[in-house]
Amino acid sequence: MTVLFEVANHVATVTIDRPEVLNAVDMATEAELLRIWDEIERRDDVRVVVLTATGERAFSAGADLKNTSNLKGVEYWAAARPGGFGGIALRETLDVPVIARVNGLALGGGLEMVLGCDLVVACEEASFGLPEPLVGRLPLDGGMVLLQRQIGFRHAMGMMLTGQRVNARRALEIGLINEVVPRAELDTAVERWVQQMLACAPLSLKAIKQVVRRTGMLSPSEAHGQRLPALMAALRSEDADEGVLAFQQKRKPQWLGR
Repeated sequence: MTVLFEVANHVATVTIDRPEVLNAVDMATEAELLRIWDEIERRDDVRVVVLTATGERAFSAGADLKNTSNLKGVEYWAAARPGGFGGIALRETLDVPVIARVNGLALGGGLEMVLGCDLVVACEEASFGLPEPLVGRLPLDGGMVLLQRQIGFRHAMGMMLTGQRVNARRALEIGLINEVVPRAELDTAVERWVQQMLACAPLSLKAIKQVVRRTGMLSPSEAHGQRLPALMAALRSEDADEGVLAFQQKRKPQWLGR
């Protein structure tokens, strides 16, 4: 098994477990990731997801170039790759918020998976880059289309046209990640973000993510008029009433997720 998966207290943890190859993703690993994302989408007990990897050197070095079974060039680009790299970079159907816990290098597809997450917490030793041009490849599975939308154009082009890496502090400065902490504090920082999200109504979080992800290219007025499924479910939910009642009664809400 190259990916570890567990769910506890409404939190799913997805851990790439190939530290001997810098958590590079081969075809078997990507297939397992796809299976896991599909399962998370089907479950109603998962409210937050943490995506991470084992070891201290790498979150993921991207595609496993030593795996001779990998498709190359046009074959790779033309192949069906649901959800982009790792099944998460371009995934449009996962409405549960996902945190990337970045424990080291996030290169190529590794950065593409980070770009597919909603929040990013990294240790000080982490670094980020799209080095594909340096080996005659392209960041096909999300990098070229996502990086320019998530950070400033000049920063994005500077990274993509040189293959350069940025360290965690620089990644924070340019808006690529949410927080950088010493390695010893990484789990604590991630848990703080998790608990802050668990304090929110789960259907509200799903609605926010769905609206943001699916309307980003629309004008504000067009986006406002969208009656997306998660939005309507949140507005009609029991939790919407519970939140107001808890506020009036000066107590913590008890979210039911319905």
